[in-house]
Parts: sequence; C-alpha cells; structure tokens
Amino acid sequence: MKTQSPFAKIAKATSLATGHPWSFVTALALVIAWLFTGPVFHFSDTWQLVINTGTTIITFLMVFLIQNQQNRDSEAIQIKLDELIRAMKGAHLALLDLEELSGRELHEIRAGYVDLAAEARKQIGKGAIDTGTPEIRGGRRA
Repeated sequence: MKTQSPFAKIAKATSLATGHPWSFVTALALVIAWLFTGPVFHFSDTWQLVINTGTTIITFLMVFLIQNQQNRDSEAIQIKLDELIRAMKGAHLALLDLEELSGRELHEIRAGYVDLAAEARKQIGKGAIDTGTPEIRGGRRA
C-alpha cells in the first residue's frame, strides 16, 4: 500500500492533536493570558488585533486540515461499508456506489426502504416477524 503524503500526515496529526482536551486547555490559557495583558496594553486596537488575527489565521488553516482528514475518514468508512455489502449473500450490489447518485435517485431508493419498513410494521402488528431479506418494492429496485 502507498504511504500517506506529507500533507495527509500533517492533517491527521493536526486533527488528532486539536481534538485532544489539552489543546482546548492550551487555547483557553492563551485567551486568558491575552485578557490579562489587556490592562498592560490599555486595551488598545493592536491588543485586540493580535487575538483577532491569530484566531482568524488558525481557523482558516484548520478548516483545510480538518476537512482533509474528514474526507479521508469518510472515504475509508464508505469502503468498509461497501465491503460489508459486497461480502453479504443476497445483498444488493447496486447500493455500493450510492454516494455517486443524484438526490432524486437516492430519494427513489430510500422510498423503497420506507415502503419495506412500513410493510414490516404492518406484519408485526399481525403477529408476524420482521426478519428476512424481502425484495425492495416501490421506488427504484436496487
């Protein structure tokens, strides 16, 4: 397998570090320290600019790093789910790439599952069980 790019490594490390409770404590400590320096700098515009600029830059950069890590995590989860579907006997393989479908196509497939659930609830009300792998009715068949 290919190793991660330097950016991916940095994004992952940053995501892990910033998600740690000590990162919050550190950020809180910096803000408190900044507040206590207010009287020293007479709450000047420069004093305010320091915190505004610092937080803006950090937020701007963190958005990209965290989004990269979130995209990678989502893709990995999707691959794992696809493998579970593929490995199950009787699974609808057309469901493997749902993330590539349009909203309308997803709605049609979802409608089939909603109908299936409604029918199962009716059967339960009649004393039947709701296990098994019935075919999807209504909407687009997967």
